[in-house]
Amino acid sequence: MKMRWYINLHKVLTAPVVLAMMAFQDQWENPTAWVYLALHGTYGLLWVWKSRIFPDKSWERQASLGFGLVIWLALTLYWIAPWLITSGGVQAPYALLAVAISLFVIGVFQHFVTDMQKHTALTLQPEQLITTGMMARSRNLNYFGELLIYLALALLAMHWLPLLVLVGYLVFVWAPNMRRKDRSLARYAEFEAYRRRTKWLIPYIG
Repeated sequence: MKMRWYINLHKVLTAPVVLAMMAFQDQWENPTAWVYLALHGTYGLLWVWKSRIFPDKSWERQASLGFGLVIWLALTLYWIAPWLITSGGVQAPYALLAVAISLFVIGVFQHFVTDMQKHTALTLQPEQLITTGMMARSRNLNYFGELLIYLALALLAMHWLPLLVLVGYLVFVWAPNMRRKDRSLARYAEFEAYRRRTKWLIPYIG
């Protein structure tokens, strides 16, 4: 089975799982739980939609059942936040809800638009270094967008554990992928100049 099928199935199941947590903990009157459901549930559906319209070929590789289960276990760590919210009856202040929603929207824009630009550009001209548009200031703006998305979700739990999970993803999954990407792009003659004028992750910062 392709890697994307394991990932997409997990993404689709996020909304039902969070709803089940709300039902089990009787959190129907908790605004934070509903906001979390709306954000993470919608993101899961958008991810699957994106994978159909402009797929990432890195997820097209075949994966064994064992590796698929590892992927599932890793992704399930993201469900710690809704469990903390529903089991503890966490109700974030309205200001934090506003911050989380804003971070989520900005993150979705950066993540999805960058992926769309990459897919479109490489479809038209497969062998090229993309240095304009969303990638003019950051070489990994899609990862920065994903970071903002999961930061928004983690903040809603008002607990350190979801933030630790996010740091773990950044250090052990995203950072190695970004380093591999840089090594791959180094084959282009203009990459070194592009690398010097852009940031690794966060535009204008780093």
